[in-house]
Order: sequence, then structure tokens, then C-alpha cells
Amino acid sequence: MLRNVRTTAARLRVGDQFPQLKLTGISEESIALPDPSGRLTHVQFRRFAGCPICNLHLRSITERLDEISAAGVREVVVFHSTPAELRRYEDDLPFSVVGDPDKELYRRFGVEASARAILTPGAWRALPAGWWHAIVAAITKRRALLPAKPTNGNLGLPADFLIDGDGRVAAAKYGEHAYDQWSVDELVALTRNRENA
Repeated sequence: MLRNVRTTAARLRVGDQFPQLKLTGISEESIALPDPSGRLTHVQFRRFAGCPICNLHLRSITERLDEISAAGVREVVVFHSTPAELRRYEDDLPFSVVGDPDKELYRRFGVEASARAILTPGAWRALPAGWWHAIVAAITKRRALLPAKPTNGNLGLPADFLIDGDGRVAAAKYGEHAYDQWSVDELVALTRNRENA
């Protein structure tokens, strides 16, 4: 859920000032951006609740969350789904998850949708493992395999932003296909590069 978010489409660039936002996570927690304590924040824009490609990536984030936290980074993940959908599929993620079913944040920061999200071979390499984990989660967590009609469809593209404690965009990536995002290694390297600068 969003509070007081004005929508103007523009891609973020390194050095831009990230706006101060108050978001509400799917657990009803308040999320301030940038981080009030001055930590770095990795804001991820993913696709839809239950997306097997997104969840494969988020699994890698979860598995190495201690390393990410040790690098001084807080994770916030935005989906273009409703909070109710997200609670069905993403309620066990160990970081803040935000539903943006009206795509206000997506429009504001120029995060797009395109058929190339799933028609690019780069996205296909994630599908076998993504489907396998989706099947396992459906069985072990007794949830639907995939949403039949995800809110805003399945053509969303991902985006990643690393936001300084002072609100400056330290790094930005707009994905070219559904599995085009920073790996954990790339994220941690970005924090090291900042320290060495």
C-alpha cells in the first residue's frame, strides 16, 4: 500500500535524489525510503505474486541475506500485485514486501512492462528452476502453483535501485527481461565499490 505517492514517469539515474516515501508492507509494517537510520536500501521491483522467475531470484537473496545485511543493505521488494495476493505467495520472505497493484511506483520510476520480459532467451534459463521451486512451494506450503490471472499480467520487467542513506541513487538497473537483475554478488560488489571510492 502506498501513501501520498505522486506519479510521474522518469527513469532514475545514479546521483538522482530518491523521494522520501512512506510505504506499507504486506504485514502492515511502515517502510520509510530512504532508510531513516542511514543504511543503504536495495529497492527491487519484481513482477507478480507467485512469479516463478522472481521467486527464484528472491530465493538467492534470502539464502544470502546475512551477507547482504553485513554489507549494510536493507531489502525492500515491490510487486505489481495486491497485498492479499502477496500474502498468499510471498508471506515467508524475510524482508519488506510492498504491493503496488495500481503500479504507481512502477510509473513513477519508469519501470516498464513488455513482451520481451518473457520472450527473451535470457528469461528462459530461469524457468526450469523457477517452475521446480514453484511446484515444491505449492506442495509443501499448500498454495496454488501460480495465480491464474496475476494482477497487471505477466509482462512486467524488473528494476533494481541502491539508495544511499542520504537518499541519493548510488546504482540503478532496469532489466531487459524477466530474469535480468543484480545477482547477490553484483549487489555486494556495488557496496564494496562505494567503500573504495
